[in-house]
Amino acid sequence: MKTRFLFAIIVTLIAGACSSGMLGKKVKEPFRGNAYESNNRFFRATGKGESSQDNIARGKADIEAKSQLAGQVSTTMKQVADQYLGQTENERAADVADKFQSLVRQTMNTNIADLRKIGEQKFYNDKEKKYTVFIAYEIKKNAMFRFMKKQAKTDQTIDERQMKIIDEILDRQIKETEEDN
Repeated sequence: MKTRFLFAIIVTLIAGACSSGMLGKKVKEPFRGNAYESNNRFFRATGKGESSQDNIARGKADIEAKSQLAGQVSTTMKQVADQYLGQTENERAADVADKFQSLVRQTMNTNIADLRKIGEQKFYNDKEKKYTVFIAYEIKKNAMFRFMKKQAKTDQTIDERQMKIIDEILDRQIKETEEDN
């Protein structure tokens, strides 16, 4: 019993004596914190890329950040479509929701509207001979929703009734983002 207690004390002292702790040294990366997180007005995302070539590291960071943004937009729009389905007793509500989801995918596959780079930092590790690039992007939500409205108007598969409903959904989302200003 005394041996176990003594062993526990020694382990605790050794772990406490290590300046980096048992998990390792905490690292502060660029573009972390509230200013780089999504909120009611913006979709925001960051990416990190590493490579022995700076352009490849930048490309990796760029793809990671844009993928995060696309995922956030898609998730938000799925929640909006699901909410619409839950609120309506329309027998064709599922069809409208499917069209809405299709519109989101189409928008994500073409352009991410109003994409703004809010930061980029590049580091070179001489010892490992590699670059690390951090990129941060944001999209104004209301600009994204307006872009989706334009896309919907050009979509030949959306009929007039569905267009009206999609417009109402997007107008509601635009209004919510503007109320938070």
